[in-house]
Amino acid sequence: MPAGIDYEAVFQALPGGALLLTPDLVIVDVNEAHLRLSGRPRNGQIGRPLFEVFPDNPADPHASGARGLEASLRRVLATRAPDSMPVHRYDVEAPGRPGVYEERYWSTVNAPVIGSDGEVQLLVHRVEEVTELVRARGAEAGAERERMEAQLYSRARELQEINERLRQVQAREREVVLALQEAMLPAPRPVGHHRAAVRYRPAVGALNVCGDWYDLTDLPGDRMAVAVGDVVGHGLEAACVMGQLRSALGAAALVAPGPAKALEALGLYARSVDGAESATAVQVTVDWTTSTLTYSSAGHPPPALLHPDGTVEFLDRATDPPLGARPEHVPRPEARTPFTDGTVLVVYTDGLIERRREDIDVGLGRLSDSLHRHRGADAEALADALLAELLPPGGATDDTALVIIRL
Repeated sequence: MPAGIDYEAVFQALPGGALLLTPDLVIVDVNEAHLRLSGRPRNGQIGRPLFEVFPDNPADPHASGARGLEASLRRVLATRAPDSMPVHRYDVEAPGRPGVYEERYWSTVNAPVIGSDGEVQLLVHRVEEVTELVRARGAEAGAERERMEAQLYSRARELQEINERLRQVQAREREVVLALQEAMLPAPRPVGHHRAAVRYRPAVGALNVCGDWYDLTDLPGDRMAVAVGDVVGHGLEAACVMGQLRSALGAAALVAPGPAKALEALGLYARSVDGAESATAVQVTVDWTTSTLTYSSAGHPPPALLHPDGTVEFLDRATDPPLGARPEHVPRPEARTPFTDGTVLVVYTDGLIERRREDIDVGLGRLSDSLHRHRGADAEALADALLAELLPPGGATDDTALVIIRL
């Protein structure tokens, strides 16, 4: 960010009207252009709910300006993306004339301000008045005005219909992707004499469903291979790639001598799968006979071990680049660590810990603190606690897969 720039002065000097709103739709700042457009003093707006300051015309039973604006702002909060509204009528109370509303038309764009935690901190509401354009030359050009109004409203309806169809298509795609992922991800089942708690939480927003996955593979003897992975990309394509990689790693785990060799085989396979480039995965083999964990990671966040005394250890001694990242085949590292009865293994994808513009160590610290606080919980309760504490209240912008086993 350039030093010495007064961003408050920039905001006030913007030629278009602008409001800053909290996620609860309370006005926290207003620029000079918006003050001129609205005819209301600053102290009559700051700290007040938007629709208390600018209500719909109570004398017009068909007034819908406030309802349409609120729907747009709610979409911005849900999707974390800007939303442009079609030209719409929103009458405003005349300055100094309580109860008298003036016919006004607006072009509006609403946009989110994202904080360091990935949450929407503020909403920017930008408006341009187009009343004169709609009126088009006044009374002497009434026919032209009506034609232009008809065109504007016709175009607005078309845009609204198109936006609604797009939202319906996106919603259907999301349902298809989620159904596909649910069909491909294994249901919880006993793991030896134990039971795994598994969770999958999709990202918020119709187009943000990603390719996170988990897998549990029974191995000969009292052993189990636990894996999670993350495919780059969104939507149906990512879900299909996820299914291929998950199945391939499960098959490789049955014949490979350990997680490193299984991930080597998966990396070679990934080179032939479009969309699998730079996917990440980690696999942990649990051997209850020897009380050891053997693991290897392909660019994935480290699994966590919650020991009975409450200390947390991250399995980060066998980490290598993501699948297909190297131009030639190189053996992957593998590490082994013992465990005692009551130890908890936690394997997850980055949606659980990562936030925009935040170092990954901060997220790992949050995970460690949460595990320590809930060290006495069983696997199911612990999984619920981690999701409740670590995922943003409004939903994550990335998928999250989670597997917990009390060893």
